Amino acid sequence: MARNILILGASYGSLLATKLLMAGHNVTLVCRKQTAELINRDGTEVRIKLRDEATHRPIFSRDLPGTLNAIEPAGVDPSRYDLVGLAMQEPQYADHAIQVLMVQIAWAKLPCLSIMNMPPLPYLKRIPALANMELEEAYTNATVWERFEPGLVSLCSPDPQAFRPPEEAANVLHVGLPTNFKAASFADEKHNLLLRELEADIDAVKLDGQDVPVKLKVFDSMFVPLAKWSMLLTGNYRCITQQEPRSIRDAVHGDINLSQSIYDHVDAIAQRLGADPTDQVPFEKYAKAAESLLKPSSAARAVAGGAPCIERVDLLVKLISHQLGVPNAEIDRTVQIVNQKLNESNVAEDVPQGVPVPAK
Repeated sequence: MARNILILGASYGSLLATKLLMAGHNVTLVCRKQTAELINRDGTEVRIKLRDEATHRPIFSRDLPGTLNAIEPAGVDPSRYDLVGLAMQEPQYADHAIQVLMVQIAWAKLPCLSIMNMPPLPYLKRIPALANMELEEAYTNATVWERFEPGLVSLCSPDPQAFRPPEEAANVLHVGLPTNFKAASFADEKHNLLLRELEADIDAVKLDGQDVPVKLKVFDSMFVPLAKWSMLLTGNYRCITQQEPRSIRDAVHGDINLSQSIYDHVDAIAQRLGADPTDQVPFEKYAKAAESLLKPSSAARAVAGGAPCIERVDLLVKLISHQLGVPNAEIDRTVQIVNQKLNESNVAEDVPQGVPVPAK
């Protein structure tokens, strides 16, 4: 049965959309008017490398069995959808048109699967150790999440690495690291049945008889997506330096012992919250993958480009670690550097801290 999926965000969201379209499901991407017109005219193109192939294959939405359309936030009717994917950068949810849509989604009580690096606040409220912590400071506008029932919000670890090639149009996405989306379960089993249906449908897809990377994997544990925190704090945010940004490889391998100490500390925080050690990704596996990550993280590129605000998983982990009584000097230092660079951007642009960037 074809499901109707609403995905907020047409950049990274087009990767999950393509996988769903290949499985025969219908997807609506929420984006800006110009991008929506482009996608409705030309479709999307996601470039992905199949196993043992030397070059990336372009996968065009117009060639897939599912139906794709794109729409501005004001045109969305939430009642038409079975599931919502949250695929925008966290600051973009502070955009007024997106806030209005989020109220409608919350009111419709639709299950929401986030593929953001920054976990939605309602998801964190499902974790007993975090339910009463003060974490709002890490969000651009925490009030966006107030109307959502925690059990209706889940998190998917956005492990696949993908980016829009700067020389290409806004409907093109290049997948650099085709790993899997690891989804935590919802509170309601009927929503988990839907997730597992999508998981099986995506898993069954073949392209010229070959398996297609980037699967949706559903886990009973709520803590599997938190494994990404160690990677973000060890690599992605440490790409941001007081000088020019550095690659994830250099951030991790510049001082491998320091990197492992940060990684292990964040892993330990996840385990304090309830994660099983088997939920985590071993440091050695991450360090090996980081060898091929030769560009600065998207967060570092955004800061270097003068963005007034970015997703702040670094600040979120700092707040949690301090409230658990286990602060870490290196994490605090990373947060200080990111704060400094963002403040410089805001002063240079004369933009008040916390002003949202436009939805994409």
